[in-house]
Amino acid sequence: MHILFDEAGKLMTGRLMSEAESSLQVELDSGKRVKVKLANTLLRFEKPAPAQLMPAATALAATMELELAYEFAPEDEFGFADLAADYFSDPATTEQQVAALICLQGAPHYFRRAGKGRYKKAPAEVVAQALAAIEKKKQIQAQIDAWAAELVAGTCPEPVRAQLYKILFKPDKNAPEYKAVVEAARSSHLNPLALLEKAGAITSAYQFHWQRFLFDQFPKGTGFPALQAPAITDELPVAAVQAFSIDDSHTTEIDDALSLQGLGSGTVTLGIHIAAPGLAIKPDDAIDHVARQRLSTVYMPGHKITMLPDEVVQRYTLEAGRDCPAVSLYVSFDEATLEIRDSRTALERVPIAHNLRHDQLDSVITESWLNGESPVDAAGGEIAALQPQLAFIFRLAGHLKAQREVVRGKPETFTRPDYTFKLQGMAGDEPDGSETVVIGTRSRGAPLDLMVAEAMILANSHWGQWLAACGVPGIYRSQASLAPGVKVRMGTKVAPHAGLGVKAYAWSTSPLRRYVDLVNQWQIIACARHGTTAALAAPFKPKDANLFAIISGFDAAYTAYNGFQNGMERFWTLKHLQQVGITELTATLIKDNLVRADTLPLVLPVLGAEGLPRGAHVRVRLGAIDEIALDVSGTVVERLDGPVEALDESAEAEDEELAAPLALAIDVNEAEAGAADPAAS
Repeated sequence: MHILFDEAGKLMTGRLMSEAESSLQVELDSGKRVKVKLANTLLRFEKPAPAQLMPAATALAATMELELAYEFAPEDEFGFADLAADYFSDPATTEQQVAALICLQGAPHYFRRAGKGRYKKAPAEVVAQALAAIEKKKQIQAQIDAWAAELVAGTCPEPVRAQLYKILFKPDKNAPEYKAVVEAARSSHLNPLALLEKAGAITSAYQFHWQRFLFDQFPKGTGFPALQAPAITDELPVAAVQAFSIDDSHTTEIDDALSLQGLGSGTVTLGIHIAAPGLAIKPDDAIDHVARQRLSTVYMPGHKITMLPDEVVQRYTLEAGRDCPAVSLYVSFDEATLEIRDSRTALERVPIAHNLRHDQLDSVITESWLNGESPVDAAGGEIAALQPQLAFIFRLAGHLKAQREVVRGKPETFTRPDYTFKLQGMAGDEPDGSETVVIGTRSRGAPLDLMVAEAMILANSHWGQWLAACGVPGIYRSQASLAPGVKVRMGTKVAPHAGLGVKAYAWSTSPLRRYVDLVNQWQIIACARHGTTAALAAPFKPKDANLFAIISGFDAAYTAYNGFQNGMERFWTLKHLQQVGITELTATLIKDNLVRADTLPLVLPVLGAEGLPRGAHVRVRLGAIDEIALDVSGTVVERLDGPVEALDESAEAEDEELAAPLALAIDVNEAEAGAADPAAS
């Protein structure tokens, strides 16, 4: 005696060995013996042998016409043997009964299960809907097959092209366009990115990176809604100063300016004046919603995406020739010893006399010019008149830096230059990737840089401590120590910043460009207005959940924006190599097989560096450049004579970030398994 039984929806056969009250012992064709519940038994038969039954029944089931079987089936509940008798003959053979069972199991749109081996006809309207869905699925699959064939042949169908960035970065794995790419990648043995490149879907590497960033960070575009910048209605006194800002020529969001009073009097007062959008923009108003969504201005060579619309920025920016509302920090110093005597914060209107542009003045306002060792009037009349103030601020900046370095435990060193990118031949407001790039350098710690940097560190540190003293929470940046791997963190509690050598550090000096600074400015304004009772009036209270949400959102956005900026600078560096025809360069070995170019912002992996010490100078022959993956590698062809360079370990993380090409290849198997972002870098 043989048994046909259902094991978790799978039909199985075997020889009956023994039978109990509720179970059977069955020997399978493999020789394995299994225990089968009596309720799962569907059919007992003598012949044919189990090994012949299932193949024969499966072949017979394939010949059955579902529409005819549906027509023959009883209207009431029935068993598979009943259908076999009506469809084939009465009595039906074992093969015919099992064929009917296989047919019923494989057509759930026609027949609904009503128990083990029992079925009921589905209503005619349900069958019609199911058949329409099956036909639609066949048509979609045919379309997927056709698109896949086009991709393999080297042509990208327009529907796939339209979904390109969604397919690569945030795919809907049920979408036919995505399935076509996966199917084509599998059959062509190419990863989807290479497949799409070959098919002409990606025509511009620059647009690939730009659109990818917009897709991830600005899915609704970079435009602003119609916004009206509110006027500052506070009655603010006009400060008795003539302030000046120091920025790059392309800067429109002028957040900060400096002033100096009391030269020659024994007590000199440095004024640090910060644009005050926080006096007009309020938490939860329309402009705040836009700023909180963007969180920061995004920078890249030749272009930027501002945090606030230009009409709002122009209302509050510190433009020369205007009395601009500002939050001002005045710090008085002994003119001889440079010791701090006192400080105060004021809400006021500040006359802005000059908007200095460091890229135009770095070659003029040098250390020798500030020290009077070169002709003062070489800078022109207006700038020459500022020389005494600039000279004192430069002296003060050096003193403040030295004080921080004592706390820091070691000096800050700027042995590597900052690189500048200028794009020539831009046809519009945005680059398209075809421009000629000119890469220049400017020394870190140049006099104008040093003045601004130390003034901003002083303001951010002072206001951070002041917020804590007033019991008002702020958003702080802190670093527990300078030990390798100890990162800068953001939080709401005041804590030292070991990297800067200050007791507290709260970003507050760029409220037009960073949302964190705007939030801190609201808190500072509350302290300036209410003093020791500011905690009651400040927009954000201690342990405010909104502050933690802002920190989390800002951290993620700022990391993404910086990553994009680094990526685009690497893109333009690779473009520069191609445009200038650079095939070899000199570099310094910084780690294992990683080198840093001596005259370009480029870190790349190389072969042939085994056995060389860190800091060794080498000549590297460059390999092929991949503008999509932002990848280039090289081979060491010569070690150059010269001393081994002492490397700054604190810069290693930056070097590794610059070296990391984008991981953009989609693994088909991983994609099918449900990878969230197959092109995530």
